[in-house]
Amino acid sequence: MTTPENSPGPESAEDAAARAVRLNANLVRVDELSKRLTDALSHRRQTDSALNGPAPDVYMKAAAAYLAEMMQNPAKVVEHQVSYWGKTLKHYVEAQATLAKGEFKAPPDPGPKDRRFQNPLWETHPFFNYLKQQYLLNSEAITTAVGDMETLDPADRRRVDYFTRQIVDMLSPTNFLGTNPDALEKAVATDGMSLVQGLENLVRDIEGNQGDLLVTLADRDAFKVGENLATTPGEVVFRNRMLELIQYAPTTEKVHKTPLLIFPPWINKFYIMDLKLQNSLIKWIVDQGFSLFVVSWVDPDMTYAGTSMDDYIRDGFLRAMAEVRRITGEAQINATGYCIAGTTLGLTLAHLQKAGDATVKTATFFTTLADFSDPGEVGVFLNDDFVDGIERQTAQDGILSKVFMGRTFSFLRSNDLIYAPAIKSYMLGEAPPAFDLLYWNGDGTNLPATMAIEYLRGLCQNDGFAKGEFQVFGKPVSLADVRLPLIAIACETDHIAHWRGSFNSIKQMGSTDKTFILSQSGHIAGIINPPSKDKYGHYTNDAPVTGAPDDWRQTATFHQGSWWPRWGKWLAGHSGPMVKARHPVDSLAPAPGTYVVARPAP
Repeated sequence: MTTPENSPGPESAEDAAARAVRLNANLVRVDELSKRLTDALSHRRQTDSALNGPAPDVYMKAAAAYLAEMMQNPAKVVEHQVSYWGKTLKHYVEAQATLAKGEFKAPPDPGPKDRRFQNPLWETHPFFNYLKQQYLLNSEAITTAVGDMETLDPADRRRVDYFTRQIVDMLSPTNFLGTNPDALEKAVATDGMSLVQGLENLVRDIEGNQGDLLVTLADRDAFKVGENLATTPGEVVFRNRMLELIQYAPTTEKVHKTPLLIFPPWINKFYIMDLKLQNSLIKWIVDQGFSLFVVSWVDPDMTYAGTSMDDYIRDGFLRAMAEVRRITGEAQINATGYCIAGTTLGLTLAHLQKAGDATVKTATFFTTLADFSDPGEVGVFLNDDFVDGIERQTAQDGILSKVFMGRTFSFLRSNDLIYAPAIKSYMLGEAPPAFDLLYWNGDGTNLPATMAIEYLRGLCQNDGFAKGEFQVFGKPVSLADVRLPLIAIACETDHIAHWRGSFNSIKQMGSTDKTFILSQSGHIAGIINPPSKDKYGHYTNDAPVTGAPDDWRQTATFHQGSWWPRWGKWLAGHSGPMVKARHPVDSLAPAPGTYVVARPAP
C-alpha cells in the first residue's frame, strides 16, 4: 500500500501525451493486424466437421442419463442442486457483506488452490475473486453431476466426462481478456503493446498453419536439428522410401556383440531420444558399449496415401533388421519399439515367430499398447464419430495431417498445452520459450491414409492384435505369438498409452521371460529420464507379469532414480560378449540424416 511519502507524483502533461500517442499507435496496429487475421482465417481449408468435435449423440446421451437420474433417484439430484445453490448463495452473501462494510476486498476464499489463478488479484480483488469462486463452484457442480450418473455405459461415461471437462476448462475466466487480470495489467502497463504483440503471435500461428489455429509452444528459431538438437555422432547407412537407418559412432573400444535397433514412433520424430547430450538416451546407450542403430522415418505426403501397415513392416521393420544384420554380420539383433512402433514391433515379431525366423533375439517395448480393450483417455477419440471423419478426410488428402494429430494430443492436456500457452502468447504478448521438448512436440509428422485407417480400425477399434484377428501379409497374428525374451517400460501418468493397458498387453504375449518396469511420470518424461537427473523413480516386481495391473503395482518395489541402468544391465545380459567396436563405414549422410529435417508439402 502506498503512502503520500512514497506514492508516485502526478503524471506530467508530456508523459501523458506520450502515452496517448503510443496507445493510439498501438490501436492502429491492432486494426491492421485484425485485417491480416481476417485474411488468414479466410484461407482456412475446410475439413470434415467430425474432426472438430464429438457427434451430438454424446450430449444427447448425457442429457438422457441426467433425465433418467431425475426420474429414478430424484433425491440425489435435488441434493446436488441444493448443495450448489447453497454454496453459491453463501458466497454471494459473503461478498455483499464484505462490500457493505465499505472495504474493497474479497470475502474469505476457502477454495482449493488452482495454478490458473496465481495473480494475487484473484484472492484480493472483489470482482476477480467473485468470478473465480463462482467458476470453481459451477465447475464442481457440473463435474459432480456428470460423475454421479449411474445409467451411462462406462465407455459413454468416459466420453461425457472428458468432453465436459474440456468445456469447463475452456470457459475458465483466465481464458478471456476481460476477465484475466494478468493480461489487463500488462495491457495498461504497456499502453496496449502487449495486445499488439499477442495479436501478432496469433496471426503468425494462423498464417503458419494455413488458417488453422495451433499454438506455437516453443521458439522455432532457438533450435536446429543437427546443430543443437540430435547431435550424437553417427551416419546414415541405408535409405529407402520409408526410412533412413542411422548407425551411431561408438564411444568405447569394445561393444556388445549383438547390435541394438530402435524403432521410434512415426507419429513423431526420433530425436526425442537425442535432444541434448545431457538427456540423450541415444548417447547414453552408445556410452554403455552397445552397437546402436536407430530408424528415422520419412514424413509422408499425399504420394504415400496407399502405404499400409504391411509396408511399414516389410519396408520398415524387416528391411531395417536385415540391414543391421548385413552391416554387423550378426545373425541376431535386439529390437526396441516406442509407442506405435512398439505395437508394430509386436506385430512383426508375431509374424517372424510364425515364419520360424529367429532374427530378433530380444524385444524392448517403450509405452506400448497392443491390447486396446481399454485404450485409456485417448479412447475418447476412437469412436466412429471421429474415426469416420478421419477416414473421409484422409481419403481426400491422402494423409492424416500432423495438425489434426497435434491438436488432438494437446487436448489430452488442454490446460498445459493449449490454454496456458495461448494466454502467454496471445494475451500477454510473450514470445514462446526456448524449450527443446516443446520444440520437438511441435515438429510432428503426417501419417499415410491407408496405414492410419488400418491402425485405427483394425488395432484400436477392433482390438485385432489381442483377439488374434489382425493380419500381417494376409495371415492373422496374435499377442500369444510373441515368444522371445522381452522387457517393457510403461509410465505411471502416461495420457497416451496408459500403463495398465501396457501391462495387459505384455501379459498376453506368449513369452515365458518377461520383465515389466513402471516408471514415474508420463509418456515422454518417464522414458527420457537420464540417471544424472535423479528425477523420477521406477517400480519393479519379481512376481510374474500376470493378474491385474493394480495387484502387480501394489506388491512392486520402488527404486529411486532412472530405470535406464536396470534396462542396460538386462540388455547387456542378452547381448553377448564384447567385441571390437564397429564404426559406420558407408555413409549416405551424417546423423541425424535428411528425412528428419525434410518438410513435405502441406
